[in-house]
Amino acid sequence: MNCAGDVDDPFPVDDGLFTETFSQEDVYSLFGEELKIRQVFGANLGVAAPVWEAALYLCRYFEELCVELRGKRIIELGAGTGVVGILAARLGAVVTLTDLPLAIPQLQANVSANMPSSGWTSPPPTILPLSWGEDHMNFPSDWDLVLCADIIYLPQTYALLVETLTHLCKNGAVVYLSSKMRKEHETTGFYEEHLPSRFNVELVHRDDKQNINIYRAFLRTDL
Repeated sequence: MNCAGDVDDPFPVDDGLFTETFSQEDVYSLFGEELKIRQVFGANLGVAAPVWEAALYLCRYFEELCVELRGKRIIELGAGTGVVGILAARLGAVVTLTDLPLAIPQLQANVSANMPSSGWTSPPPTILPLSWGEDHMNFPSDWDLVLCADIIYLPQTYALLVETLTHLCKNGAVVYLSSKMRKEHETTGFYEEHLPSRFNVELVHRDDKQNINIYRAFLRTDL
């Protein structure tokens, strides 16, 4: 995943990206909203620490298409800093942000930092731990959208992610996935083999320069 601001920062197979802990706050203007996102870089958080370029691409894709998010029930998987889900909440969506337990404090801090001065127009974002393929059954299946930004990088998790998405989308949710396409992580294989085993998958946006794809998917009904 390219960290926002970096031209080419190849994401290593080893996710122990940062040996020392430090923090950085950046401001992003998206969809007419100004978001202050704190990134805590450290060995514990690893890839959950930065704002990845694919996350910003997904936000801008929604903005360019004027996608209506107000009132939508949205769950984000592998939310990391929470930039995508927090933007959706600022635009009036009912949002649940999920990631592994170690990422939860960073998500909580960023949600608190981005509460509108007049308060949330919808319920405040819910923040919950979710390990794919393990505790997904604790979550409902009544979402409108499932959002995934640069979470396709560990092949051993691909089947677990498809299992989790299948449960979350049982009642018709649409999935949007934004990914840096990396050969070393078999990202293409996820979209050409794993995800199509249960979902209809459509490439809706491609950026050749950044090598970022955005896909839309919905559960197959012919199985």
